[in-house]
Amino acid sequence: MSRPFSVPPITQHQRDRFEPYRLEGYTAENRCEWLPVTFNPKTQCGSYYFKMLPGAVTIPHVHPGYEEFYVLEGGAVESDGTVIKAGDLISFPPNSYHNTRTDKGCLVLVFEWRP
Repeated sequence: MSRPFSVPPITQHQRDRFEPYRLEGYTAENRCEWLPVTFNPKTQCGSYYFKMLPGAVTIPHVHPGYEEFYVLEGGAVESDGTVIKAGDLISFPPNSYHNTRTDKGCLVLVFEWRP
């Protein structure tokens, strides 16, 4: 006899409502929004959509674990000058330091995890 499989809720970035991103000292001036999927603020692990509106700049930050993100739409520039665009996957190792800015906006899917 098999166990029934239950499908978890589906998050859809084109349908679901983004919220202002206010973790880590962000304010409306940063022009960032997010749509949490599995992110847990206590463990700082999980996944979420992160939308940077035109002119957005993230606060320079260090992550305790890995931060990986896949660029779904738009493009941005990392603090070291690296240009990222739709289709790029970036993996920052634990304790790396960076920030991101965008002129036209971008949407990324973020994964924060620890080994």
